[in-house]
Amino acid sequence: MKKLILISGSPCVGKTAVGTRLFESFDNSAYLDGDWCWCVHPFSTEDTRLRNGDKSMSFILSNYLDTGFEYVFFTSVVLTDARIREGILNGITAREYRTIGFTLTCSAETLKERHDKRGDPGETNLFWLSLPPYPGDIVIETDNKSIRELVREMKHHIETEPEQTN
Repeated sequence: MKKLILISGSPCVGKTAVGTRLFESFDNSAYLDGDWCWCVHPFSTEDTRLRNGDKSMSFILSNYLDTGFEYVFFTSVVLTDARIREGILNGITAREYRTIGFTLTCSAETLKERHDKRGDPGETNLFWLSLPPYPGDIVIETDNKSIRELVREMKHHIETEPEQTN
């Protein structure tokens, strides 16, 4: 059964770094960094124009799932918002796949450190970090863990945890 793996969490928590490495560790896999579908300035989840970005994500994910990729990895900060996540997932036209959701988290200190190291302008935004994980997501603490350790931990879940079938 094909698997759609969702990776959400705050900006700078490690979604892209972990998602890319995780994707590379599975054969017959595809990867979508959903944040590129929402690359606008200023950024706001309340901007109704971004529902078009949601449709683009649903379309891309549907195509990946329909063209026979066994694993489809999808990372995005917007997956932390239940309304947006459900809209994207409801827009997927593919059938017979399983979904596994992960929420990555870390301490405020670690987030600030990563934000500063990345060179992002402005102050660290702790808003996303304070949101509760999506119900049913596997929560992965990223403090003091290497990308390799996080990939190993998530890969174990993907290969052994029961999933929700769509």
